[in-house]
Amino acid sequence: MDQGEQTQARCTGDHEVFKERPFPFPGNRFPEDLGAVIQRTVSDGAEPAREIIHLDDNGWLVSDGVNDWNAPGAVQVACLTHLVDLDPSVEQMATLPLGHAAYRKDAASPWTVEPFAGLED
Repeated sequence: MDQGEQTQARCTGDHEVFKERPFPFPGNRFPEDLGAVIQRTVSDGAEPAREIIHLDDNGWLVSDGVNDWNAPGAVQVACLTHLVDLDPSVEQMATLPLGHAAYRKDAASPWTVEPFAGLED
């Protein structure tokens, strides 16, 4: 997608969602219209975010780190600010550099940041 290209997904407030926004973000906070591919277990609040990935193309992925996100219906596009509402510690990852991933054991654990090696098949 081109910089700021619209997706079909919407977030709370019925506004446009974008795959990427200019990075770094103002105030080190996720823009309200920034979307990500997010595992449903995380966006529904059933599991905490345990993996947040900022791809080299400026896209974002969020996983619970335990369930298969390749399963049918396992992911959706949603706003990252939705996750911040569920778990304010996610906002810390707004400064995650391109090509890096953050990992943690559970919602109470600190984030560990490292270069992202790529997705497993």
